Amino acid sequence: QVQLVESGGGLVQVGGSLRLSCAASGRSFSSYAMGWFRQAPGKEREFIAGVDGGTGRQYYRDFVNDRFTISRDNAKNTVYLQMNNLKPDDTAVYYCAQRPSASARRDAHEYDVWGQGTQVTVSS
Repeated sequence: QVQLVESGGGLVQVGGSLRLSCAASGRSFSSYAMGWFRQAPGKEREFIAGVDGGTGRQYYRDFVNDRFTISRDNAKNTVYLQMNNLKPDDTAVYYCAQRPSASARRDAHEYDVWGQGTQVTVSS
């Protein structure tokens, strides 16, 4: 059974940084695409960034604007999201997800395994 466990969320001030981690278990990690999503209260879950399996090619939503970086360590079966210059609008529950394919996609329905989420709160 595939499991994803996020960590690293918390409370941070405007302009601060956080690094989220997502540890995977249960199937060959390096072959599969991983994505980070977030969901704010009253809003739909939205794609933030993705990384392909194999090539490690990265994809970002425009609003990231070079503030976030997704990376993966296949030796540790872990994907990361480094978030810098955080803003109040970044406040949300952040989820990692795994897609049963090598190519990352923006559509959440393309991902079949999800973590439990980690809360990120940016205070002004």
